[in-house]
Amino acid sequence: MRLRWNTDDMSAEPPLLVFFTDPRSGPGRRMESLLAHLARKGRDRLRIQYVDVERQPNLVRRLQVEAVPTLLLIKDRRVVGRLEGRASSPRIQQLVEPHLETALVA
Repeated sequence: MRLRWNTDDMSAEPPLLVFFTDPRSGPGRRMESLLAHLARKGRDRLRIQYVDVERQPNLVRRLQVEAVPTLLLIKDRRVVGRLEGRASSPRIQQLVEPHLETALVA
């Protein structure tokens, strides 16, 4: 899926991990600390953006987000990975690591 967002946040580098959540989502709240740790660890190699599904319904529909929480990995304005539901740290790292290595080589 090719994305045509007009925001600077969606630029090609580094990859962007978009976290779709709801403040009332228990699993989403539990994942926040994992993502905060990942943001510190991959500071220059990965950006993380939080999206409140209630405040951004058009974006939710457009990206076909059906579960909360959902993580979308975006690289070169394309969705290159997706995790739906609560995800563990190893699963999140497994999603992003291959794309971080590519980003460093390029």
